[in-house]
Amino acid sequence: MKTTQKLLVLFVLVLSVSAFTIKPSQGYKIGDIATDFKLENIDGTMVSLSDFEDAKGFIITFTCNTCPYAIAYEERVEALNKKYASKGYPVIAIMPNNITIKPGDNMEAMQKRAKEKGFTFPYLIDAEQDIYPQYGATKTPHIYVLQKTKKGNIVKYIGAIDDNFQDANAVKTRYVEDAVNALLQGNEIKVKETKAIGCSIKA
Repeated sequence: MKTTQKLLVLFVLVLSVSAFTIKPSQGYKIGDIATDFKLENIDGTMVSLSDFEDAKGFIITFTCNTCPYAIAYEERVEALNKKYASKGYPVIAIMPNNITIKPGDNMEAMQKRAKEKGFTFPYLIDAEQDIYPQYGATKTPHIYVLQKTKKGNIVKYIGAIDDNFQDANAVKTRYVEDAVNALLQGNEIKVKETKAIGCSIKA
């Protein structure tokens, strides 16, 4: 084999190995500090995490109107807000999809859906699609539980809401509730990361 061929083979091997060993940043990991954002709510106001001065943390929910998984979890997300907002952990929902691809997720549709379902939490649109990649969200729904500290909002849980999207009555493990309860009690979260189940975010 000629020297140039050997070099070419070596180069291809290096590239192949690199493809498996070098992983690009995929968003926040447990323990990272989440930066704040400023996104438009369905009522026309701009919302940031810093607006919630009395919050102890947040249940950040990337969701939408059109995904069957997100729809299946709507009532459970609302229940989370009703249970934990008063305890310092409000739900902040963010719609991350490209509305050109998913027009059913545009602001007007978001407003209509929120009214129909009686959402009591902010429902924001990531219009420039800048925020969901920072978090590393890939699905709707995809949940991030943050704890407010002097250092910033620390990511404490990432993943699914619970272990059964099909039937709320058949849920055995409530991941988000368990995480928030642990934080409220000053305990370590037992399950800090799970696989989010849902539709792929449309970019």
